[in-house]
Amino acid sequence: MDHFLGDILPRNISQHSIMQIIKGKIKKALRVVAYGSEGIGKSTFGSKFPSPIFIDTEGGSDHLDVHRTPKPLSWTALLDQVRELMRSDYRTIVIDTVDWAEKLCVTHVCGEANKTSIEDFGYGKGYTILEEEFGKLLNLLNEVREKGIHVVLLAHSLIRKFELPEEEGAFDRWEMKMSKKVSPLVKEWADMLLFANYETYVIEDERTKSKKAKGGHRVMYTSHKSTHDAKNRQDLPEKLEFSFDAISHLFSGDLSKTSHAEEAGEETREETSEEPPAEKRDEVRRPTGNEVGALKPDDGFNLEKEWGPSLKQLAERDNVSSLQIRQVVASRGYYGVDAPIDSYDDSFVTGKLIAHWDAVVGMIRTQEFESIES
Repeated sequence: MDHFLGDILPRNISQHSIMQIIKGKIKKALRVVAYGSEGIGKSTFGSKFPSPIFIDTEGGSDHLDVHRTPKPLSWTALLDQVRELMRSDYRTIVIDTVDWAEKLCVTHVCGEANKTSIEDFGYGKGYTILEEEFGKLLNLLNEVREKGIHVVLLAHSLIRKFELPEEEGAFDRWEMKMSKKVSPLVKEWADMLLFANYETYVIEDERTKSKKAKGGHRVMYTSHKSTHDAKNRQDLPEKLEFSFDAISHLFSGDLSKTSHAEEAGEETREETSEEPPAEKRDEVRRPTGNEVGALKPDDGFNLEKEWGPSLKQLAERDNVSSLQIRQVVASRGYYGVDAPIDSYDDSFVTGKLIAHWDAVVGMIRTQEFESIES
């Protein structure tokens, strides 16, 4: 029996295995989710992280002196911005807020399926599709983390009635203001889930015996309680002042992130915040006469009048004209080439053009108007 056991017990791995054994703690960029009531200072909290860049989905960082991307007006634009920032030298990406990012995802999912609401899918199917699509963002952010860039997701909170099966009655519970399937996904993804709230205490008037709630001090909770979700993997105290200073020690040190320009052996250029002259700022390069869909003098190229802001943002980014888009659409028989884009059905713009924007651009670049994904 002893001989038999000896045969199945592990031998010296270093001599007989090619598997690499990794010992000790591994210092990596952190995935932080912070949620709380409106006005508690979530954006300010996010601005204190190391070298942050904001993807401001709702315009909540306007009062802060921070670096930010143009507000993403579509799910496609949001994912593209994350991919671009993955190659940057910023040390933290802040999405403010992730619940507004989910709204972009909902619009995208509904547009692709030609639905007006996530409920129109029936039997909860829409929320399952939403969960899968939102997972693409979290997977991208995992790649960002592997590059040594911290990720901070800020979210609003709301109060829901919660009832335990073994208890009578319900009680109030703070949760992230997100859908029933995406919220658990985000909480599971995070290394650190912080709930920010105003600390409230009750005082009793000795004379009248009446009780009053007082408070106003901003705190953040780092551990799960019946009244809220929170967690951390860094042995933090259960309650801290809602300030980056309280957790700043977790973000010290070099994560050995090398910029992509350095990895490729490219020469890095110092960025400047100096704005170009107004005439250069507003300039949009027009396609030359040799390109597909070259603009005619009377084409106008007036993005503001011809289409909505979401499509405009993508078109300006990729230097695509209205005529080029109309040619692609006409080649598939959806609308005539002379039909202005603002006459297109909203579901067509969202579900065909925006949802499959990369395919549209690819057709324009290769001069092949074969298909837009169904």
